[in-house]
Amino acid sequence: MDVKGEHMNKTIAIVTGASSGMGQEFVLQLDTCLKSVDEIWVIARREEKLRELSDKMKNIPIRIFSLDITKELDLAVLQAALTTECPQVRLLVNAAGVGKAGRFDEIATSDALNMVDVNCKGLIAITHTVLPYMKDKSNIIQIASASAFLPQREFAVYAATKSMVLSFSRALRKELNARNIIVTVVCPGPVDTEFLAISNVGKEPKLLKQFVTVEAAPVVRQALRDAKEGKELSIYGLPMKAVYFASKLFPHNWMF
Repeated sequence: MDVKGEHMNKTIAIVTGASSGMGQEFVLQLDTCLKSVDEIWVIARREEKLRELSDKMKNIPIRIFSLDITKELDLAVLQAALTTECPQVRLLVNAAGVGKAGRFDEIATSDALNMVDVNCKGLIAITHTVLPYMKDKSNIIQIASASAFLPQREFAVYAATKSMVLSFSRALRKELNARNIIVTVVCPGPVDTEFLAISNVGKEPKLLKQFVTVEAAPVVRQALRDAKEGKELSIYGLPMKAVYFASKLFPHNWMF
């Protein structure tokens, strides 16, 4: 489905997972660098965090959607707003994500399924809902992970969900070429955010991950730059770029 241009009103960006971490960092950086939108619609479950984010905005007003992207009734709220206002979505950032480290047979079934629901089903649902409101020269930024490059022990479900995000987004990029909508997949390594602390709760952080953990700001800055340049992948830092190239050169069972 496509929405005809003559019905377009205001121009917006939409960011999921905006209450913390990468999603919040995207909103803050867009506030200073994105000149072509009237509003940023921010989506997350924690309304109080979104209100705190609103107080930090200096240039672009935000509209708060306190939603759970895994629930159909919540997604219907976003669909209703889009249908009513018929905005042009200049940028979609799917930054919502959850993870739980540990052996598969040790993590709860609910935790495993929640990763699939948020990282895969939620991302697909949001993308499908928003896509009809995107026009030429729009961008979709999908937050995957360097975990998408190969299986990962003690993070098996999370890595698999991010592999799905990477594969889906690459295919979507090809499909949207004719509409001149650019899809960029962001594949960071460990990022020093609330997500990292929550996903590893009860686990000793691995020494290697401590050495390659980075701040969110430069990852987001490069992602926005790479999306503007129309790149398919955005991989921050030499260590993660090395992992990506190694995953293409060597059998995966040598590497995990």
